[in-house]
Amino acid sequence: MTDFADRFWTSRDGLKLHYRDYAGRGDRPPVLCLPGLTRNARDFEDVAVRLAGEWRVICVDLRGRGESAYAKDSASYNPLQYADDLRQLFVQEGIARAVFFGTSLGGLITMITALTAPQAVAGVLLNDVGPELNPIGIDRIRTYVGQGRSYPTWMHAARALEESQGEAYPDYAVTDWLAMAKRCMAVGSNGRIHFDYDMKIAEPLAEPAPEPSVDMWPAIAALAGVPSLLLRGAKSDVLSAATHEKMGAMLPLSEAVTVPGVGHAPMLDEPEAVAAIDRLLARVA
Repeated sequence: MTDFADRFWTSRDGLKLHYRDYAGRGDRPPVLCLPGLTRNARDFEDVAVRLAGEWRVICVDLRGRGESAYAKDSASYNPLQYADDLRQLFVQEGIARAVFFGTSLGGLITMITALTAPQAVAGVLLNDVGPELNPIGIDRIRTYVGQGRSYPTWMHAARALEESQGEAYPDYAVTDWLAMAKRCMAVGSNGRIHFDYDMKIAEPLAEPAPEPSVDMWPAIAALAGVPSLLLRGAKSDVLSAATHEKMGAMLPLSEAVTVPGVGHAPMLDEPEAVAAIDRLLARVA
């Protein structure tokens, strides 16, 4: 297990936010790992351990997740606020540019950063996310986020994950589900195992989407000069094959890769993802 330091920064509205800091070379931009909606820094443990030493890897807990503080106002659980939180981290750490690894929600935050602070983006991995999201996948996510379920044992937690996400990871064994449970859950003060996030992150999702919704294609266009990896799970119900292909066609410095046998979202430890990440970082370096 590669060592990391638990570090913290402060958001503009005063929240104490957490990140894991894996040491690496100082002559390269750090790799900044941004998790999906209900996930946290632990999701990137495998990729961080693999890259650490050659690359500094920063894995964040967004506000309301993991070891980061929960927000008083649930309306602040939105991608624009998360992007602003990251700007404060960059200021604290003196980071001018980073390679953004964004899974799902993390990819939306990456796209916002490409639009608002393009100079900060040295390279990009968009993991199973794009400027258009399939409503089927978003509706599926809405069915489980913020439900507040808890479990008596890790095995119960793993079985519950398998029941809700088995279609996305059909080849997972029970050991894989246990590992996932320990990444996205924690033991509460009552001894039961619960998801490791503020249930109020679901509240903004319950609001009806404004019409028309924001056009995010300009954010993709903003990445035209940046080495990019566009990953899609072959069984994804969030990122369509057509959107994935269109993104690749728009970005001359991109590689579009489909990870076989998984849905939303690849965990970045699949052989195809590992090889593609290495090719991306070789281009950045």
